[in-house]
Amino acid sequence: MKICILSDSHDHIALLDAAVADAKQCGAQAVLHCGDVVAPSTLKCLTKHQLPVHLIHGNNTGDLYSLGQLATKPDNIIQYHGMDAGVTLGGRRVFLVHYPHYARAMAATGDWDLVCCGHSHKVQIEHLPNINGGTSILVNPGTIGGVGSDPATYLLGDLDTMEFEVREISKRIEREQSFA
Repeated sequence: MKICILSDSHDHIALLDAAVADAKQCGAQAVLHCGDVVAPSTLKCLTKHQLPVHLIHGNNTGDLYSLGQLATKPDNIIQYHGMDAGVTLGGRRVFLVHYPHYARAMAATGDWDLVCCGHSHKVQIEHLPNINGGTSILVNPGTIGGVGSDPATYLLGDLDTMEFEVREISKRIEREQSFA
């Protein structure tokens, strides 16, 4: 099962939309958003892709009430989990949290095959030893919002092989849409 892992969209709708479209074209069957959406209306662009979205909030939470309202609409594809989430996808145990230090701690438990985080805006893919004697994979997709000088990135993950590819979306997309 392929998944789209992204974080820190910070209201950059065009970049978020382009990333999910790209991931879907590459075979992604679900989206994991590791926080900092900010305005819940940003997520409306995802409904057309018809992929299940697992979402947590970060430190830039925006309007949590509206986010909860959006996530509870009938036939909604967005599942809002609050500050963190444990989900099973493709037979893998996956944990989502915004903060890297919290993610590192959860990876160390050995309870999760994959731990995903955000916050730092820096891409990271690590195989960490856990207390069970195995390894857990910790990933940070960077910022799909391309905040500041950081590139707009997300990860395309394959849960069958546990391989993760860094994919970059051109920030030009956003500039071009503002002139259209």
